[in-house]
Parts: sequence; structure tokens; C-alpha cells
Amino acid sequence: MIAFTLYSRSYCHLCDDMREQLQAYSLHHQFSVDVIDVDADAELLHLYDELVPVLIGQKPGHPAQEICHYFLDQDALKAFFQA
Repeated sequence: MIAFTLYSRSYCHLCDDMREQLQAYSLHHQFSVDVIDVDADAELLHLYDELVPVLIGQKPGHPAQEICHYFLDQDALKAFFQA
């Protein structure tokens, strides 16, 4: 199953928007979403502070890859599903 990690923060409306838009794809694709608050981990804060939300996708047997940040890139997400 495809696994997504959404790096976000609790007070981020862009993060909420990306999570909601991603869930719309669950009608046609099976996946899990792990939402991680970057403010809870100093290393993640250093990596993603100014980029949140950041969507990372991983297919079984493949390395994780960044799909998009700030806004859900529909074309990038579709390409990820099709690859």
C-alpha cells in the first residue's frame, strides 16, 4: 500500500487544506497518511520549517520521495500514482 507522510504543523491552514485535498484521492487509490508535526522534532523543524506542508510518498519497495510542498500539486500527485 502507498504510504504518505504529511509534514505539517497544528496551526497551518495550508496543511489542513493539503490533507483534505489528499483525502479526496482515497476514492480511487488505497493509501495511508501519517501526519507529523514538525514543531515536535528539532531535526524535522530544521528540514521542513519554511516548507510545510510537505508531502512525501512511498510505494512498497521504492524509496520515499517528496511530491510537493506549500500546496498539493495535483499533477505531481497523479504522476506519483501512475509511476
